[in-house]
Amino acid sequence: DGAAMYLGEVLGPRGERWEIQLKGAGLTPFSRQADGRKVLRSSIREFLCSEAMFHLGIPTTRAGTCVTSDSKVVRDIFYDGNPKSERCTVVLRIASTFIRFGSFEIFKPTDEYTGRKGPSVNRNDIRIQMLDYVISTFYPEIQEAYSDNSIQRNAAFFKEITKRTARLVAEWQCVGFCHGVLNTDNMSIVGLTIDYGPFGFMDRYDPEHICNGSDNTGRYAYNKQPEICKWNLGKLAEALVPELPLEISELILEEEYDAEFEKHYLQKMRKKLGLIQLELEEDSKLVSELLETMHLTGGDFTNIFYLLSSFSVDDPSKLEDFLEKLTSQCASVEELKVAFKPQMDPRQLSMMLMLAQSNPQLFALIGTKANINKELERIEQFSKLQQLTAADLLSRNKSHWKEWLEKYRVRLQKEIEGVGDADAWNADRVKVMNSNNPKYILRNYIAQNAIEAAENGDFSEVRNVLKLLENPFQEADGFSEVKEDAEEEGATATAAACAQETRSRPPYCSKPPLWASELCVT
Repeated sequence: DGAAMYLGEVLGPRGERWEIQLKGAGLTPFSRQADGRKVLRSSIREFLCSEAMFHLGIPTTRAGTCVTSDSKVVRDIFYDGNPKSERCTVVLRIASTFIRFGSFEIFKPTDEYTGRKGPSVNRNDIRIQMLDYVISTFYPEIQEAYSDNSIQRNAAFFKEITKRTARLVAEWQCVGFCHGVLNTDNMSIVGLTIDYGPFGFMDRYDPEHICNGSDNTGRYAYNKQPEICKWNLGKLAEALVPELPLEISELILEEEYDAEFEKHYLQKMRKKLGLIQLELEEDSKLVSELLETMHLTGGDFTNIFYLLSSFSVDDPSKLEDFLEKLTSQCASVEELKVAFKPQMDPRQLSMMLMLAQSNPQLFALIGTKANINKELERIEQFSKLQQLTAADLLSRNKSHWKEWLEKYRVRLQKEIEGVGDADAWNADRVKVMNSNNPKYILRNYIAQNAIEAAENGDFSEVRNVLKLLENPFQEADGFSEVKEDAEEEGATATAAACAQETRSRPPYCSKPPLWASELCVT
């Protein structure tokens, strides 16, 4: 790794194994032209997000500490020729193992297109060693069951990591988490969320949401995550040959991945919707229609789900109030104008359209039809928004939500039919929903506020956010903000003269303020 230093491992009192790693401590033998350093901005994001994911119940590496210094490095954050000095920071990362799918690609034979090959090509002895280590250490039950047949053992291991990965990405989809860089090097061999870079939790629901500002083709978009993780498992399968023949691993992948993903995703979505009594075939359609309604109305993914637990099944008089609450979590005309603002210069778009017609080969090198179609769609939407009033938008949104809530009510009534005590059922429903729909997630604007304060010497906001993310499903009624210890950080108080003065801070559970749409993470 170009920026991680492996310190060793610790065995806990119950036999659990923890590998310890420093990220950003300086040059390693693999830093190439880089300096092996990480900065305060990216380190705070990794620290907060790995802890947020853990408390959401999603398998993840952990962050032990985040330590900053006065050393500076120069970074061009947006790759736009405007570099700035940033403080060096080191995160202590903890996980049962940091071995990834990509770790097995060191055996990769020469690529017919690039001529490149792995550093340990033809070293099958090392591949055997690695498989023995991974399976015996992290999958001991598989090692025990197939100790006398390595092919069967390796197949059972591949089946298990396939199912773990499918469940992991289903969990991501259910909280609106986008990883940002899902290459084989960022996929854990034990099914953890690993390597927090340009990640983002989705705010306004958009199935094509891209959290990584440098992912120009949308390879790692929200709706592509299940597909790309399956593709990465295919690459792991290739890397395990000959210890696991491809015809065996490919069959496992086809038979297990999609089925496990769909099963886990629907189980989780039923909990998020409070469908605790019955498992009906129609539930999948209800979920799809909910997401479609969110998309049509620009609904906030986290807040809409959180609100649904307060929906009254048997009191139609409360519907209007509930619709008001739901539509307050939908995008305003101003927010939609920002979201659909055309991104290409009209002359550039015109030139690309001409090129697509006259020279498809050259066009394929500099653009894609999908991107052009998306831009044309953006222009059309933006044009329609110019005529749309806030009252029209509200009326339209209420109509969409009313239609879906009627279907939801019918489905909930089927739940009630089979129970003796409707009040007890409703209490259970709300309890299940409130433990599966977080109130607090690490939104980009929340992370940005904490980063700006920390860059000015005040770390209290990072601590406040961490405290909040440790209880993502609970109301923060008893939440008391951390104040910096006067002795410990008094010297930084004036330096911190508050980066946020010009920016009033919305509640932590609020959908993002308009300025947040300008945030770009690469």
